[in-house]
Amino acid sequence: MFRSVLIPQNLSAADRGLLYGQAVREQTLHSRNTYARLFASCGISWASACDKAMAYRDVIQQLDLSLLLEMEGIAAGSGLGLPDILALNCRTEILPANFLSDTKHEAAAALQANRAAGLPDWLEDKPLDPAVAEGECTAMAVSPQASAGGQTWLAQNWDWLGRQRQALVLLHSSNEVGHRFTTLTEGGMLAKMGMNPQGFALGLNILRSLSDGVRPGVPVHVLLRHLLGCSSVSAARAELARIGQTLGFGAASNIPCADAQGEVACFEVAPAGWGEVPSTRGVVVHTNHFVCESLLSAQAPLGLALSSQPRLATAQQHAAQGAIDQSALEKFLRDETDGYLSICRSPDMSLPAEGRVESVAGVIMNTTTRQMWVAPDVPKRCAFEPIEMPF
Repeated sequence: MFRSVLIPQNLSAADRGLLYGQAVREQTLHSRNTYARLFASCGISWASACDKAMAYRDVIQQLDLSLLLEMEGIAAGSGLGLPDILALNCRTEILPANFLSDTKHEAAAALQANRAAGLPDWLEDKPLDPAVAEGECTAMAVSPQASAGGQTWLAQNWDWLGRQRQALVLLHSSNEVGHRFTTLTEGGMLAKMGMNPQGFALGLNILRSLSDGVRPGVPVHVLLRHLLGCSSVSAARAELARIGQTLGFGAASNIPCADAQGEVACFEVAPAGWGEVPSTRGVVVHTNHFVCESLLSAQAPLGLALSSQPRLATAQQHAAQGAIDQSALEKFLRDETDGYLSICRSPDMSLPAEGRVESVAGVIMNTTTRQMWVAPDVPKRCAFEPIEMPF
């Protein structure tokens, strides 16, 4: 079950971060250990990851100084250093551009460096399941045109290492100007999937582009937190345009969005720019490859076993059914038609428990009614629990 944290309003950025860090110290250390091993599997020691992350400090400060101050507070509260917290929030940028490809990385030196630094290895020298690069996250945004009751919805599964379920945090907090938000994220990270009282909701699908991490741009998870201060899809679109023209983006991802005005869209971002995937008959779906024509040339190589294309086709079948409601979205997120590479990904029990990739959680958000439901496990084997929103 996830850790729920409510941060009071009218606190400084440093105090917000301090309270958050103190409340989720265990989850943040768990995240640090998870990503230290994941980076090492890509040939990147944790110390090197922290060095890479520190290169993003200035661009985060230019975007929003309060977010940097909040991360300093998270570090103080969790007992880690700012470089550790930055590394967690820059994990997408630190992962190599070929992370979703079939490329093999030499991990021995990075693992040895981590051991020398006293970092625990939760895999105990066993290789990481290569399936970690075989697909992550399927999302659907539904406008009133396609919904059963004229409401707007955003739903997605977050597929990742199953052990990160222990790091899940439901954070209720606010930004520097006092705007509230709720986000389901990983311990130590500023945000992931979430919604605010204005009825603006967003999610995340990892993408990989050829220029990921080449130069410091706004990190994806920092961007998600920043966008949770927007009031609508239109406002998010304008902010992405501004950032794209000034600071740029550090790595590729897709950000599905929906708002209380009934607008839905997917925004693909990358160091090469950004683009929008509009809805088709009121619905937009996305998985883990570029769809925008302007960004197709930026696509990094994908592994032969990556399930992004088949999952997108399956998602489109659900989208085409029309009259979509909460029940239909739950069915969508529980779809197991493609086995271990399905929209709802159950762990392959033949693999070591520590390295299994699965649907860590499922999220459904109704932006019309400002309601949120979370399945805190593989959605097929648990209920979507209603979340009490503090707004």
